[in-house]
Amino acid sequence: MFIDVHCHLDLVEKETDIEKVVKECKKNKINFVSDGTNVESNRKMLEYAKKYNVSVCLGIYPEHVMEMNDKELKDEFDFILKNNGKISGIGEVGMDFVKGKEAKQEKYFREFIKLAKKIDKPITVHSRKAEKECIEILEDLKVKKVIMHYFSGNMNLVKRIIDNGWFLSIPTCVKYSEHFQKVIEIVPVELLLCETDSPYSHPDRKFPNNPNNVIESYKMVAEIKKMKLKDVEKQLEKNFKRLFGR
Repeated sequence: MFIDVHCHLDLVEKETDIEKVVKECKKNKINFVSDGTNVESNRKMLEYAKKYNVSVCLGIYPEHVMEMNDKELKDEFDFILKNNGKISGIGEVGMDFVKGKEAKQEKYFREFIKLAKKIDKPITVHSRKAEKECIEILEDLKVKKVIMHYFSGNMNLVKRIIDNGWFLSIPTCVKYSEHFQKVIEIVPVELLLCETDSPYSHPDRKFPNNPNNVIESYKMVAEIKKMKLKDVEKQLEKNFKRLFGR
């Protein structure tokens, strides 16, 4: 089984397209986890989990945290906690400092971490331009079950992630990204997962991407680690089960 540990099924434009993607994934023996990013998409995640029997995570993307007031955010935390039995983890959450540092993002990233620890499920972390800060917060709160999604920090920070025993997911853009090829080189295969970040990050720089393309990340892991593709498939499935408890 190949596993796409991070995608956004709700961003597939039409319901018929979603059904097509899910059907193709089942045919190709590809499992995937779809992450919520806001109030609306979190509800869609639960709908897809029930309708298509797929794995989902719930969370609020940093940009959307900035758009919500404290009451709205508290209500969403309560909603996620109420539905924690239907989800595989917390995500996509974290911090994004492209437009500058934001104390509100840190506050609610900490709250999402506490929620993930409370329900004992993995947390998928967005850390664009806030890589060091995200690591420091995760270390401060002593988190164990972590996926560093699309991690673009330097190799010293990658080594710090390795030391913490967290997982790094390799996006399908690895086909042309020297950064992620280097990440594969230095990260033990026991701490690797693969993702598409669909509909983004297409391996051939197209749009849209979809979970069926996660095989491209697996191929690059196999090539760089000098492993058979089947062995990579088995090891990453083992990694996934160790992290998600199934």
